[in-house]
Amino acid sequence: MAQEKIIVTSALPYANANSHLGHLSGAYLPGDIYVRYKRLTGADVKYICGSDEHGVPITISADKENVKPKVIIDRYHNAIKETFEKFGMSFDIYSRTSLPIHHETAKEFLKCFYDNGLLKEKKSRQYYDEKANMFLPDRYVEGTCPNCGFEEARSDECENCGALYDPSELKKPKSKITGETPILKETSHLYFPLGKFQERLEKYIDQMNLKYGWKENVLQYCKSWFNNGLKDRAITRDLDWGVPVPVEGYENKVIYVWFEAVLGYISATKALSEKNNDPDLWKRYWQDVNTKYVAFIGKDNVVFHTIIFPAILMAWNDFNETKYLLPQNVPANEFLNFEGKKFSKSRGWGISGIDFLKLFPADPLRYTLAANLPENKDTDFYWKEFQSRNNNELADILGNFINRTFIFAHKHFEGKVPVQARLEEIDNEQLKALEEYPVKIGNLLDRFKIKDAVLEMMNLARAGNKYFNDAQPWITIKNDKDQCGTTINICLQTIFTLAEVFEPVIPFTSKKIFNMLNAEKVRWKYAGEVNLPDGHELNKAEILFSKIEDDIIEQQMNKLGVPEGEEEKKEEIETISYEDFMKVQLKTAEIIEAENIPKSNKLLKLQVQIGNEKRQVVAGIAKSYKPDELVGKRIVIVFNLKPAKLFGVESQGMILAVEDETGNLNVLEVPKNVKTGTSVK
Repeated sequence: MAQEKIIVTSALPYANANSHLGHLSGAYLPGDIYVRYKRLTGADVKYICGSDEHGVPITISADKENVKPKVIIDRYHNAIKETFEKFGMSFDIYSRTSLPIHHETAKEFLKCFYDNGLLKEKKSRQYYDEKANMFLPDRYVEGTCPNCGFEEARSDECENCGALYDPSELKKPKSKITGETPILKETSHLYFPLGKFQERLEKYIDQMNLKYGWKENVLQYCKSWFNNGLKDRAITRDLDWGVPVPVEGYENKVIYVWFEAVLGYISATKALSEKNNDPDLWKRYWQDVNTKYVAFIGKDNVVFHTIIFPAILMAWNDFNETKYLLPQNVPANEFLNFEGKKFSKSRGWGISGIDFLKLFPADPLRYTLAANLPENKDTDFYWKEFQSRNNNELADILGNFINRTFIFAHKHFEGKVPVQARLEEIDNEQLKALEEYPVKIGNLLDRFKIKDAVLEMMNLARAGNKYFNDAQPWITIKNDKDQCGTTINICLQTIFTLAEVFEPVIPFTSKKIFNMLNAEKVRWKYAGEVNLPDGHELNKAEILFSKIEDDIIEQQMNKLGVPEGEEEKKEEIETISYEDFMKVQLKTAEIIEAENIPKSNKLLKLQVQIGNEKRQVVAGIAKSYKPDELVGKRIVIVFNLKPAKLFGVESQGMILAVEDETGNLNVLEVPKNVKTGTSVK
């Protein structure tokens, strides 16, 4: 059987902002899991991605900072690349559309279409800002959608309802540069006749779906575009940042980013050819009929990868002997929201990938996102779910099974794989499970059912724990060491299988497990076999997952801003009268003793001097201060507070403190020359 050859792409992220968890969940983690799995099967896979560095989002960011676009793309290309590396993305190359090889590729396609008479020149009226003396790209114009009434629609497309319209139809247009009402001014552009390809595109998608089973959400997006009828689209635009148009008379225009960005997959593979000093490498993947092409994207990019990119490739194939592949499948995901709302950088709602990975290892995040991928509908990331997945599944199920097995092997079998002496029914059932799970998981991954595959991976770990418990090696080690050896042998074989099948999802942990086993990965089809010979020497175990405490999660929750779509509300304050306030007696005091309260990680027991009186106060500041840091501080105390018991310790007052942005508490201090017991007014 010939080796399967696959080229896989993930959507090119705009290099104008850091990637957040929604981005990672949408187009990148699913692609990486699929690629890692396919490599384990022995497939010849090239995984391609890169930064999308042209277009108006880049120029808007540059305008805001009053810098050149190159400053923006260099900053965010490197930041996104770093995020992907720390997240464990296994790209063969992460390229950029600002590279000369991409410009050459995009120009080659446009010139081919122009020279063969495919492109149409049309005059159109576009918004022009007289104050700024420039034509305004769609993202620089905002107004009311003529279709749904959305008040933040772009000049030619509404992000709210997806409608496309002529710029002249936009209601109440405003320039985002000057705030002025722009005029409509005539300009010339080249247009790609997308409608000419509609019938072929519909037939192509029907064939691919029939043969490979496309996702229903992708088919519905395509259907809605076809129902509205595909129209000519401008392939050039009035902008000075992008790929220059290689046509006389269009020197001051650039190629529209919707056209050239998707060609970044091809140009990136060409860059990989150069990197590997293999000039024909890119052709073996893009122009070989035996290669399979899979494109991973989010739902906002469906039209570009199922309609526009295939139409561009069809057009090239019409005019050239060298033919490009069309996507065999486009397994697009829906959106991942954050704590029930859309990610919003401006409102501080959410967290970037790089900031997340500064706090936690990559694998617990990869696992949590994979177990909750928005495959068919929008899903949410919740901090509490992340904590639960890490603690209750990765640590308590997978990590616990591996740890208890290794402890037994090192304690009772000299750190070696014991002999399978004899097999009972319980042993045969577990060995059968090892054979079945990789097949089951592989079938799901082949059909892009990643969530279901992750569930089965963890189910195998559950089965390992159940087998360990039912076999009771802590008993058999005393009265039947041979049977105990068989149990530990099969548990170690199970760990090997777990390391293999989990590798696409938690690759850093998988590598650690294989190191503990003193073994190497095998082909996927061998994952369920007995891979560790009797007597094989094991390495020492290590803790694979650390528990995440509640206070760590609370800190992250406290950092959140205001969700998208919600106005920041003023805090509603219940007012009190002057007389009520005057009932509160605030006095200065000095902390003379401080100690921790057993079984509490938040409370400290303080002895304070208030004038001639000594009191005991319990304060929830143990996470902000060590006891010896507090002794000698002059503070403010609520003197007439009713006594209360906390953790069985009586408290006769309350000290005043201020919480900073990080959640730390800072006690209010008064000058040393102020006597204790002085009233605070």
